[in-house]
Amino acid sequence: MLKKVVFLDRDGVINRDSPDYIKSWDEFEFLPGSIEGIRSLTANGFETIIISNQSALNRNLITEEGLSYLFSMMKTSIEAEGGLIKDIFYCPHRPDEGCECRKPKPYMIYKAEKAYSIDLKTSYLVGDSVKDIECARNAGCGNTVLVRTGNGISAEKSLTEKKIFPDHIADNLLGAAHWIINHNQTSNNPAA
Repeated sequence: MLKKVVFLDRDGVINRDSPDYIKSWDEFEFLPGSIEGIRSLTANGFETIIISNQSALNRNLITEEGLSYLFSMMKTSIEAEGGLIKDIFYCPHRPDEGCECRKPKPYMIYKAEKAYSIDLKTSYLVGDSVKDIECARNAGCGNTVLVRTGNGISAEKSLTEKKIFPDHIADNLLGAAHWIINHNQTSNNPAA
């Protein structure tokens, strides 16, 4: 059973998002603090799992092989800096396809939970959108962090209007990682 798990959205959290989608490694650009954040989580015993909508696949903007290559290069780059991605779950569908896996539906988190016997109540999710935070809440994740990178600033306003409040708001993934590490230590050791 994985005890310390952080689910991460990809676009807007780890790398710069694009309205034209990320279709190749040439278009992939790590956000400041993202590699350091993953490295910090890894060093503190957290398993990181990516949960990502990747509709570029069913929009025929990238092939399955192209997406696999992109994920492989991303993981290799993170590992070279001391971080580790445990696994990646993604939804290939467009919003109009009405699938069961696209966030904010919790399917991908449930799939990871089943694969790794994750205790969702103690898990964290870091995202930059309303659908990320809603997905975590729909799945029963214990803690949510909204980052202000990607769509985070507009998501913060939308979430407030919907009266959905993340447990923490951070400027980037490194800030989120610091909060998660500290929160985990204090929640597991209330006397600290």
